Amino acid sequence: MKEIVIRELAESTRVKKLVAKELAEGIAKASQWMIECFKSGGKVLLFGNGGSAADAQHIATELVCRFQRERRALPALALSTNSSLVTAQANDLGFETIFSRQIEAWAKKKDIAIAISTSGNSPNILEGMKKAKELGMRTIGFIGKGGGRLKGLVDLPLIVPSDDVPRIQEAHITMGHIICHLVEEELSK
Repeated sequence: MKEIVIRELAESTRVKKLVAKELAEGIAKASQWMIECFKSGGKVLLFGNGGSAADAQHIATELVCRFQRERRALPALALSTNSSLVTAQANDLGFETIFSRQIEAWAKKKDIAIAISTSGNSPNILEGMKKAKELGMRTIGFIGKGGGRLKGLVDLPLIVPSDDVPRIQEAHITMGHIICHLVEEELSK
């Protein structure tokens, strides 16, 4: 078992080193966009399915509550958290609409939409991002597996160079933590 642990940790490290090499500039850009968004009175809407929904909730919580220091709350919302809304929407209008409808309800042009998807091909993620683009929002994708169809729908695709879902998810939350750190540092001044 120890060998498996070492192998898994080594692979996680390898992927994160690739993220550092290939995505550092994009992560910094996403951070700057979010800083500008918050300074202008905008908010960040995050969404994903399954583990990516949990990552969206995690990042939104770090922004609203706090990451590493005391500061004002930052307006961020994970769109998977209202179970009544999500289930009614899925039942009445179809699962592919659960994010697009909420973006239509909550978003303004100065806001940012962040889609988190390991494959970049989930219909509800694609529909949500189409609605964000229609509204003129800046859009960011945390993606893996080459980016799927989502990479062509977002202004800033952050594509983790891996096809392994656990490694992609680990990189996504690391990227989210780095962004939260940079945003918090700037907005705590």
